[in-house]
Amino acid sequence: MILARNLTQRYSRAGAASEADSVLTVLDGVDLEVSEGEVVVILGPSGSGKTTLLGLLAGLDRPSEGEVHLAGADLATLDEDGRAALRAERIGFIFQSFHLIPTLTALENVLVPLELLPPDRAPSPAAAMETAKSLLDRVGLSGRLDHYPAQLSGGEQQRVGIARAFANEPAVLFADEPTGNLDRETGEEIVELLFGLNQQHRTTLVIVTHDLALSRRAHRIVHLSGGRVDRIEVVGEPG
Repeated sequence: MILARNLTQRYSRAGAASEADSVLTVLDGVDLEVSEGEVVVILGPSGSGKTTLLGLLAGLDRPSEGEVHLAGADLATLDEDGRAALRAERIGFIFQSFHLIPTLTALENVLVPLELLPPDRAPSPAAAMETAKSLLDRVGLSGRLDHYPAQLSGGEQQRVGIARAFANEPAVLFADEPTGNLDRETGEEIVELLFGLNQQHRTTLVIVTHDLALSRRAHRIVHLSGGRVDRIEVVGEPG
C-alpha cells in the first residue's frame, strides 16, 4: 500500500553563519513499507521528522531525495492535479492544525471530500448530506452542523477534521496527533472510530501520536530519532 525508499528532506536556512549550517536535514534516508490494512504508529521526540514523514507519505510534499509509492501510484510521476485526484479518491488526512475552510460550516467542511469525488464514485447530494451528518454525529457534533470554525473550540474543530477525513471512505488514512486536542473521553471515542475503520474496511492507518495507549494498539511502531528510523517495534499482526 505504501513503499518509501531513501526519503530525505532538506531545507535551506537563510542567514546561516556558515555553509555547513545553511541546510537543515529533517529526514535522512528513511525506508518504510506499510501493507494494506496495517496500522503503523510513528513515534519520536519533537523535531525528529514525524510530521514531515507523514506529509511525504501522503503526497502533500515532495522529498528532496527518494521515492514514495502510494496506493499503486508512483508519486514522482504525478503532477499536482494527479496527486490531488489520488488524495480525493483514496486518501484521508487528519491535520494537527485542523485545516478547516473558515468560510464553510462544519457540515460543509465534511461535504468537501464527497464533492471532490469523480462522478462514478460521487454520492447523490442527499446521500452525501446523510453521510456528513452521520459522521458529525459520530464525533459528537450533531448540534454544531451550522457552526463555522471560528465558532468552535479547538477540540470541536479537530472532530470536524476527523469526520472530514472519514468522508470518502479512504483506502489509507494519515493522522497527525488525532487525539492531541481532545479530552480523554472524546479521544478514546476517536481511537475506536479509527480502529473500527481499519477493522471494517481494512483501511490502512499511519498515525503520528504521543498517545502510548493508542500506539500499543498498532501493528508496528516506527521510532524516529534525528530524522532517521531508530527501530521498528512489532506490536501485533494485521487481522
